[in-house]
Amino acid sequence: MSLSDDVYAFVMKAEIAKVAIDNEIKRADGSPEEVAARIRQCFPFDLMDDDFIASAEKMSSVYSAIAAFENSARKFIQDRLLEQFGADWWDKAVSEAVRKQAQKRKEEEAQHRYHGSRGTSMIFFTQMGDLVSIIQAKWQEAFEDHLPSIEWARQIFSAVERSRNVIMHAGELSMNDVQRVGMNIRDWLQQVGA
Repeated sequence: MSLSDDVYAFVMKAEIAKVAIDNEIKRADGSPEEVAARIRQCFPFDLMDDDFIASAEKMSSVYSAIAAFENSARKFIQDRLLEQFGADWWDKAVSEAVRKQAQKRKEEEAQHRYHGSRGTSMIFFTQMGDLVSIIQAKWQEAFEDHLPSIEWARQIFSAVERSRNVIMHAGELSMNDVQRVGMNIRDWLQQVGA
């Protein structure tokens, strides 16, 4: 056996091991339905008011859409700034005020090491209003070619955030509100190509 055969065999064994580990992790987590069922078992739903549970379950799809929108917007902004400003985009392209607030949130969360984190990138420690500020500050350099106007972006984020805040504080949206937030998210995703 030659050295190249040994290297090939080593790489193939590593790749097979990686696939096996990935499959075990997937099996351990289970399907989304199985994971949701295990999560549901962690809570005393039998002790809670049925009307409150029904209301929360109705809003769960809205929450999912808003959370996915918010994180995809963060990723879009990060990708655009990374492309324009390089690896240190956070320091070069984000205002000191936004960076300080994000750092403060990260430090507060770090005090609770037992608890999960928002993410690894600093942009995940920003709020929705911060995202509009970041877009506005670097409009010409990074966003003008992708968004119709800063006012359009501000309107999208404002409308989604209004509904987000209702959901995050255990409120229930009307069907008109649900349709409005869905339209705004759809418009954003079609515009940025997500």
